[in-house]
Amino acid sequence: MKEQVKTTLEKIRPALQADGGDVVLVDVESDGTVKVKLTGACDGCPMAAMTLKNGIERILKKDVPGIKEVLSV
Repeated sequence: MKEQVKTTLEKIRPALQADGGDVVLVDVESDGTVKVKLTGACDGCPMAAMTLKNGIERILKKDVPGIKEVLSV
């Protein structure tokens, strides 16, 4: 599952980088929780929560079976 998450994050990364941000995979837990760290312009951005839930989490759930939640750490 971790490799699938990494592959999907590589697809998402260019859109974040275009706005000066990025995402780093911290961990994929056995219960389907993915922990990421938003960096660059995404760190502290007021829209970061929406990016995380409506963007990253939605895409990961669609592409990787078993993902339950994505958390920013």
